[in-house]
Amino acid sequence: MVILVQHSNNLSTGLSSGSDPAAGALSRSGHTAAAVVLGFILVLGFLGNFLVLVVFSRFPRLQTPVNLLLINISASDMLVCIFGTPLSFAASVRGRWLTGTYGCRWYGFSNALFGIVSLVSLSLLSFERYSVVLRRTQPDSSQYRRARLAVAASWLYSLVWTLPPLLGWSSYGPEGPGTTCSVQWHQRSATARSYISCLFIFCLLLPLLLMIFCYGRILLALRAVARQVSRLNRSSAERREGHVLLMVVSMVTGYLLCWMPYGVMAMLASFGRPGVVPPAASLIPSLLAKTSTILNPVIYVLLNNQFYRCFLYMIRCGSEDPPTPVHHPLPSRRGVWLHALNPPTEEQNTAAPMFTSREL
Repeated sequence: MVILVQHSNNLSTGLSSGSDPAAGALSRSGHTAAAVVLGFILVLGFLGNFLVLVVFSRFPRLQTPVNLLLINISASDMLVCIFGTPLSFAASVRGRWLTGTYGCRWYGFSNALFGIVSLVSLSLLSFERYSVVLRRTQPDSSQYRRARLAVAASWLYSLVWTLPPLLGWSSYGPEGPGTTCSVQWHQRSATARSYISCLFIFCLLLPLLLMIFCYGRILLALRAVARQVSRLNRSSAERREGHVLLMVVSMVTGYLLCWMPYGVMAMLASFGRPGVVPPAASLIPSLLAKTSTILNPVIYVLLNNQFYRCFLYMIRCGSEDPPTPVHHPLPSRRGVWLHALNPPTEEQNTAAPMFTSREL
């Protein structure tokens, strides 16, 4: 974000001797408020993602091709909570960065790596759901193989975009009031600006467009089913459509809320006039980006009905029979569900909801 170039010099020369690189950039109360917010993010993000991973490990049947990407998202968010947020929390408590130049570079690289993995996985998740809902019938070995390749691709893609600053295409350094580190958005050289532009387009904008396209197609297909079913089942189809719409709006809104302010701030810092964003204000988008570690488990996992049933079973210490996944007929390539042609009875609707309960 927008910071003083002096911060970069202080990071390598002053932090080890106890000086404050961000003196005057943020008040003591401001640092305390940031520390409180980061503390909540750290605790809630760690517990939420830890719980998700425990439930997935406790119930192997949940490890469907789509859910493998959910596991990848939770794992990357958990790594942010372990390797990133504690450093910025400690820095906010003390009012200055504590781990020197190499610690700052590690923080910037690791947070960018894990964050882009999460972003790419969210977009791949939307594409996988689109493929499952509109093109597939049952999970098979090829889908599992494709999901594993998608997980590996998310990490490889993230490395492609996070290693260049370590090799000279832009760089990692302090941002905002000097208590966090990231790509040096304030640098105005042609190479630095080209890197920021590529990062914004390929790691933020394109994943967002893919999500909108895939979830939009799912909604259109669900609406087509609602028009074809009988009147008796139309209210049930409309409820499912409303459920999917709520999920899609939550997913896209969460993505925009967490990441778009950070991306816009980076572009302003790189291409806007110098000082357009003060260091203290630039801390807010950074905090919003970190809240994704809290929102992701809620939006993408806890609102998944099958996962929620397994979670309740686990906290009840197995007092009931464990839930068993039910595979339902899914739509043909034309986007119309096969069972829409022969609508299920009300009892079947109650016992076996459509794909929205299992995959969305």
